[in-house]
Amino acid sequence: MTESGADFKARLHSVRKRIAAAARRVDRDPDEVHLMPVSKTVPANRMRLAAAAGIAEFGENKVQEAYRKWQELSDLDLRWCVIGNLQTNKAKYVARFASEFHALDRIRAAEALERRLQLEGRSLDVFVQVNTSGEASKYGVAPKNLPKLLKDLAAFETLNVRGLMTLAIFSADTDRVRSCFQLLRQLRNQAQQDAVHPNLRELSMGMSADAGFSLLAALVPPVSKSKSRLQIASAQLFGAQR
Repeated sequence: MTESGADFKARLHSVRKRIAAAARRVDRDPDEVHLMPVSKTVPANRMRLAAAAGIAEFGENKVQEAYRKWQELSDLDLRWCVIGNLQTNKAKYVARFASEFHALDRIRAAEALERRLQLEGRSLDVFVQVNTSGEASKYGVAPKNLPKLLKDLAAFETLNVRGLMTLAIFSADTDRVRSCFQLLRQLRNQAQQDAVHPNLRELSMGMSADAGFSLLAALVPPVSKSKSRLQIASAQLFGAQR
C-alpha cells in the first residue's frame, strides 16, 4: 500500500490528541507542549509527506544524515534540530543548517560551533544536555558541573542558550524516569535564578523508547507564569519503516 500525506495527518492527530490529554490531566496547557518528531533513518521522500501533513520541524541524531536531508529538502521551509552528540569536526555542518542544537555538553564543542557560526554569519539556539540518570553510556554534563558550564557559555556570542535537555533512563519504572525529568526541572529553575542566560526557559526531554512519550507531557507542570516549552522526541509519527 502506498503511503500518503493523509496517513501522516492521521498519526499526527493521534499523537497530539494523546499529548493534550496527558497535559490536561495535570492541569497543563497543551499549547505548552511542543512536539518534535525525530526523523533519524527516515528517508527524505517520507519526510516530504510529513511536511505536507503539517510537520515543519524535525529532530536528527546524526549530523551528516541531517545535512544531506537539509539539502534534499531545501525547497521546503523546515526547521532542523540536531539532538545527537556532536563531534567537533562536524560543527561546520551544524553551523550551516541547524536551527537548534540540543546536545551541547562541553566547552570544546561550543568553541568549534562559535568559530564556524562566525564564518557563516549565523547564531544558533542551543540546549545544554545534562546527564540526569548518571549512566556512563549517556552524554551530558553532570548536574554538579552545570552551573560552571552555563557560566562559561555566557562568553560565546553566537550561542543562545534556550534551555536544558536530557534523555531519561531506559526503564519500565516510571518513578526512575520521572526522577530524571524532575531533576532537569530543578536545574532549570536554579539556572533561571542565577540569571546567567536570560533566555534559558525551556526543557527538551526524550526517552530511549517512544512508548512513554505521553508520560513526558505529564511530568513537568509549569513552575512560573512564563511558558516553558516541553519538546517530545517521538518516532511514532512515521510508523513502520518501509
